Amino acid sequence: MTRDGQAVSDMAKRRAGWHPEKLREMREAHGLTLEGAGERLRHVARSAGITEPAANFQTLWQHEQGEVYPGPHYRRAYCLLYRSTEPELGFRNALPGEATSMSLTPSSELHNSAHVLAVERALAQIAPGTDDSDGLGMQQRIVDAWKRRHTGGDPNRPTLLMVGGFAGSGKSEFSRFISQLTGWPVLDKDPITRPLVERLLVEMGSEPNDRHSAVYRDQVRPLEYQCLLETAYANVDCSISTVLTAPFISEVTDTRWMRRLVNRCQARGVYVAVVWVRCDLETMHEHISFRSAARDSWKLQHWDEYAATIDPELRPSVPHLVVDNRLGSAISLTDQVRQVFGTVFA
Repeated sequence: MTRDGQAVSDMAKRRAGWHPEKLREMREAHGLTLEGAGERLRHVARSAGITEPAANFQTLWQHEQGEVYPGPHYRRAYCLLYRSTEPELGFRNALPGEATSMSLTPSSELHNSAHVLAVERALAQIAPGTDDSDGLGMQQRIVDAWKRRHTGGDPNRPTLLMVGGFAGSGKSEFSRFISQLTGWPVLDKDPITRPLVERLLVEMGSEPNDRHSAVYRDQVRPLEYQCLLETAYANVDCSISTVLTAPFISEVTDTRWMRRLVNRCQARGVYVAVVWVRCDLETMHEHISFRSAARDSWKLQHWDEYAATIDPELRPSVPHLVVDNRLGSAISLTDQVRQVFGTVFA
């Protein structure tokens, strides 16, 4: 393993704000050896239900020396282990206005004032994307539902929360976080429709992992979203609050499509909120690469062609809220809250 200062400097230049020496400083401040840090990283990852890193001492040494930039699962585990944010640990520069320090501690009480403040802080990531969207109202609905799980009595109508964004933006992770807070079920397009979509594509002469051809776009995708919506309507018809997650790239920019959805929900007394997860191309590429899903093969093999179809500034054409997950900032914060309030979310 090289200790060459110039090599470390060149690597760091490719990662704005990366200061690998902070990892070593944090580990030593906690009195941990490399082996001890690896054991603790694996433990916190298992406890949090995220991908468990191998975390051998050689890899951790490479992280601390700046020879290898930690992947997303390592960065999440490091943040949980040291109760810190990515900017605090020197992984990157902070986004404008991003919370860069954590001062939360575990508590056995179900929802004391510190709990409420911590949850509200995490939910502040849901910011208005349009002037006519009710960000504070949506945040309060989620807090009320969280409290209801322990005290009873939700003053709000049932909610259909639509979470959209490009592949790898973090929408599934964010949806699961909201579900853990509220108890609302998550309907995720891929696990709900994938077996049918793959079989249908094969029967139509395409590949099971095709998500880019005209066959998929014109003949399969509309059916895929129809199945997802019909599943959501089954909950809506029962007045069950639901988190619905899928890219929704075409749907949220189609005002008429959205109006039909809102009208059907409102007719059943269900409130609809649209959340758009904002992300940058590099982070999306990293997350898509890490999850290694077969359906992403074409994207990764033709990344430049795929990236040319992505508009990072795309926003829904209807009133909506925005979660800024550039550089994984929002998901890192939700990880912290999920860990601190593990007894609450269990």
